Parts: sequence; C-alpha cells; structure tokens
Amino acid sequence: MNDLSLNFIPLIATPWIWILAIIALILIGAHIFSMRNVPYLRIIVILIFLFFLTQPTLQEEKREHVPNIAAIIIDQSTSQNFGKRTAQAESALQHIKDTFAVNGNIELRITNAPPDATTANQTYLFETLETLTADIPQSRFAGTIFITDGQVHDAPNAANFTNADAPFHVLLTGEDDETDRRITLINAPSFGIVDQNITIKFRIDDTANIPPASAQFASVELTTNDGQTMREIVRIAEEHIFTLPVKHAGQNVIELSVEPLPGELTLRNNKVAVDFQGVRDRLRVLLVSGKPHAGGRTWRDMLTSDPSVDLVHFTILREPDKIDGTPQSEMSLIAFPFEELFEHKLYDFDLIIFDRYRLNRILPDQYFENIARYVREGGAFLEASGPAYASEDSIFYTALGNILPAAPNGEIFTQPFTPQLTELGKFHPVTRDLQNQQWGKWQRQIGLQPPKGDALMSDANNRPLLILDRVDKGRVAQIASDHIWLWARGIDGGGPYAELLRRTVHWLMKEPELDEQALNIQINGATLTIQRADIDRESDNIHITMPDGTAQDITLTPNENGTLQHVLTTTQTGIYKFETSDNQTRFAVLGTLNPPEFQDVIRTEKIIAPITNKTGGGILHLSDTTTPDIRLMQQGRFSGRNWIALKDHNAYNVTGVSEKPLLPTWAILLLLITSIISSWWFEGRRT
Repeated sequence: MNDLSLNFIPLIATPWIWILAIIALILIGAHIFSMRNVPYLRIIVILIFLFFLTQPTLQEEKREHVPNIAAIIIDQSTSQNFGKRTAQAESALQHIKDTFAVNGNIELRITNAPPDATTANQTYLFETLETLTADIPQSRFAGTIFITDGQVHDAPNAANFTNADAPFHVLLTGEDDETDRRITLINAPSFGIVDQNITIKFRIDDTANIPPASAQFASVELTTNDGQTMREIVRIAEEHIFTLPVKHAGQNVIELSVEPLPGELTLRNNKVAVDFQGVRDRLRVLLVSGKPHAGGRTWRDMLTSDPSVDLVHFTILREPDKIDGTPQSEMSLIAFPFEELFEHKLYDFDLIIFDRYRLNRILPDQYFENIARYVREGGAFLEASGPAYASEDSIFYTALGNILPAAPNGEIFTQPFTPQLTELGKFHPVTRDLQNQQWGKWQRQIGLQPPKGDALMSDANNRPLLILDRVDKGRVAQIASDHIWLWARGIDGGGPYAELLRRTVHWLMKEPELDEQALNIQINGATLTIQRADIDRESDNIHITMPDGTAQDITLTPNENGTLQHVLTTTQTGIYKFETSDNQTRFAVLGTLNPPEFQDVIRTEKIIAPITNKTGGGILHLSDTTTPDIRLMQQGRFSGRNWIALKDHNAYNVTGVSEKPLLPTWAILLLLITSIISSWWFEGRRT
C-alpha cells in the first residue's frame, strides 16, 4: 500500500519567500489603485515565480498494514466452574477466534486470569489486563473483551481506567435464574483462652429469587476439631451467635455450615472456617515433693520461669513418724492441706506432679482415688520416681497404680548411664527434636516392669526411663529417675532438661503439635501432605470431604521418616475435612481462609458496567447466545443490543519514502518565461 503527498522544499528560506510575496502584493495593490485595473497576467507571473521558489515535490510513502490488537481475558477463577459457565466461556472464546481467523486486520492476545486457577481465591482481571496491554501502542489497541461472571475483585473506578480510548466489552457467563445461599462471618476471634468461651457471629444470606417458603429459616451446624457438633435453626438475613468453649491450646479450626437449597449454584459458600489459636491464660500446676532434694529446685525453677504458670508447691519436710524432739509450739511448719487440695480444689489444677513422693500416712487413700478419677476425667498427672517408688512405700500401691503406666520391680540402678531415645522416641513429637543435643549421664534409675504406655527414653539396657500413657480422657507421664537435675547443673555436659520437661508437660496438656496420634496436614501450593505417626499401625484410612462437598477415601502408607503419609494434589480451594478411622476430625484450608471468591457467586453487571459505559463498550449475556455478533468499526458507539465492536485504527508502518519534483526545473523556467513574454505582449497591445 503506497500513498502520495505534495511537499515543498523551498530554494530559499521560507521567510524570504513570504517577504517577496508581500512586496509583490504591495506592488499589485499600487498598480490597481493607480491604473484602475487588475493586472491578471502579472499576478500569474508572480505566482509562477513564487511557486518556482517553493520547489514543490511529490512524496511517495511505501506503507505496510499492521493489524489492530485486541485483549481477550478469560476469567478462570474458581467461581467459573459453577453451572454452565466454563462451557459458555469456552464456546464464546472459540467463536471470537473463528470470527477473526479470516480477518487479518486484528491480532488477538488471549490469556487466562488468574494464571493458576488451583489457588485462585480472588478474581484479579484488570491486573492481568495491564500486564497484557503494557506494550500495545494506543494507535493499534482495538479494545478489550472480558469473559467472566462479573464478580471481579480488582475493578478500578471508571474515572481511573487507563485504556479508555478503546472499547471495553464483557461477555457475561452464568444464568439469569441462579440461586445461592451463603454463610457470612461477621465476627470471629483470632485467639481464645483455654477453658473460656468464644463467640462467633454470622449471618445466612439467600439470593432474592428464592421462594419465600424456603427463605425464612435454615439449619446451621458447627463442627469442632474433636468432631463434636452444635446445631441451631436460625432466621435468614439476621445476625446470630454461636458460643463454645476453647478446649485446647494451639490451632483450632472450626467449620460452620448451613443446609443447602435445592438447585443451588454451589455449596462452596455454604460453609466457612474459623481458625483461631487457643492460648492458656494460666497453667495451674500442683507440685508435691515427697522430701527435699536437689531435683526439687530444678522442678520449681523450670515451672516458675514461665510467667503463664501458677505453681502451688508443697515439700513435705516433717513426716508424722519423724521424732526430733522439737516441741509442736515451736514449729513454724504448716500442716499439709490435703483436704483443700485433693477434694475441694483438685479440679482447679491443670497438672499434678508428684516428685519423689512416698507413702507417709499424710495423704489418706481416698485422696489417691480422687486423683485417679481426676485423671480419668481428663486431668494430667506426672510422676518423677525416687528410691521410694521401688519400696513398699511406693505410691503404685495406692489407687494411683491403676493409672500409672509402669509398676516397680523393686530394683534401683545406681551405675552412671547416658539416657537415650527408644526407637519410638526417635519419631515421637515430644522427643524427636532432642536427639541431636548434648546428653550427659544420670546416676540413678528406678527399675520398672514392662510399661503399658509408650516408652520414649531408656538406658543402654533398654530399661524404660520416660513413659507416656493415655488413661481414658486424661494423660499420665512417668520419669523413672530423680536425676534430671544433673542436666540442669551441667554435669557431664548437661542436657536439654528444660525442653524435655516443657514438651512433656505440653503433651500432658494435650497440645496438638505434640500429639503423636494427631493428623498433621501440611499445605504447599496446591499439594496437601497428610501425615500421622505409625505408632501401633501399619496404615490408616482417611475420609476426606472436599470443598465442593464430594468425598474420597485415601490410605496413609509408611514413608522413610517413620510416619504414615499421603500426598494429595488438588485443584480446589477452600475447607477440607479429614476424618480418621478412630474418629479424629481435622480441618485444613487451602488458599485464603473464607476467600472473597465464594462470598458472592451470582453473576453481575454492576461491578464492570461503569467501565463499559465510559468506553462505549457493551455487556452481552452468554446465556442468550455464545456466538455474539462481533465487528470492527472506526468510530461511533462500539456496542448495540446484540452486538459489540472493536476499534479499527487502520494502522500502518512506513517502510520507505521517495521524493521527486512536481515539474522539472526546465519546465518551470519555460512556464515562467512564457508567462512573462505573454504578459508583456498583451499589455503592449493595450497601450
């Protein structure tokens, strides 16, 4: 494609040409004024002379046509999977490709947004549009077409839209009669104090086209980590509150779900997750030392170093059978308040520790029964054995023997030994992270019969040293030595006494991260790794409920780290529910907790309509047709009732330029001489 244009290359500077023209105009004016006639021939001569000075040339441009560029953004966020939206989008995109396949006047730039649909929690289309069109010159930009349900979360104010010179169109997926029910969290805590209540405020919302008969009340269910449920009937579109206790420290994920409607667009927003941390306000510990010894200070220092621990410590200094001649009136010791501690205040404590305790007729048998019952009902008990545990004064011969994990065998070993982890201890969450630290020697160990709990530590002869056990709803730990204080003093290099005791206490307090039977869910992108310790099992079956309500069963199998594991790759974001074969329930959230993507899923024009109106674009419903009329136009409004148009800029690139004089120089000189002679001859005849 070539184009001709007339250009001028003056022989002298342009201002001089204008000066000569003005002089000629003055002379002609004077002539007309004095002679009373118009010298037409002289004017022609002057014009030919000035034309010669401007040196007119013909410029020929060699042009190469370049196509217009249009941006096509396909919404592939999770909400596009609802109903027929994906099929509508694919059909509309293919129609656009087919429409412009035979038209070389337009180039389509097509991209998906967001790029990774498996972790898409928000619909960001304009961010993708800016990246896609950053290098497109405005002289070639034909416009934008969004294929979306209209639920866009990064739509700018129409006044700030940067591509306003080209039409912006929307092909809207979805149906006119879509119905949906969703649950909306109004207020949910980020943490809660153990043994205190938290409140969760929520609301149930239905779309306006739901029949009134089914739009008044709905059943809402709350499911906790331990599988317990609460259910209430609530009124639609009103705020409601669930109140529930925080039962354990650490992460707590609670699922709140509402019964579905028939024919709902999706069930993904019929449930929300509440993820909060359980924290202990105060850990109330009762420590009873049977007699003063070096290890008593270790226990006391360890517990009082934590400001969140309220410690009540009693050391029995004088037993009833002790005779030292001191008159009672001169003693300042207080009597052991066994009735208050072990009957009235027993359930106020989170943990009871007996350190080197021996039977001494101070504590009646009925109070040992109270302690055993306290543990079975969910309490925690730790026994640090001293020499008395191997004697006839052992507390094992009380009601505590029914909850303690190991009976004494009557032996006491006093040879120095280095504690070590058992095979189980190497993988147990309480001890597995301690094996690479310095472990010094201990000097005494109490002999035990084979335990019924889990032995995590032993000596070199595999005699149990640290045992953990579950007793009904409670937990018990036993340390078969009173020499852990040697680690605290740094003897023989010391050892991780504080961390070991802290982890043991936290296990007794049912901290989830230290629970060897807990299901552990790790999330990395779109991959969920489900792990569980292989203690007492070679495999485990897990029932998974996906975010869209579908379910599947998986089997955890052993890996090289001594745990059971299964890796699940998924394309769904939202709340996953895991149920174990022993009725343990866990939740995991892939992506953002309660993402905006599911807060409102009904198709809408309201968000994008201001931008389409500003640019002269239009919105067409793909529920009416997936083959809309798409045109190219140079100007005017670029949309109508059933059609949209992209802007044709008729753009081109100049590949070459050539110039040649309009007339040869000799022709112009001949014309000038001829005009002068003709003017002289005609004016001579008139005179």
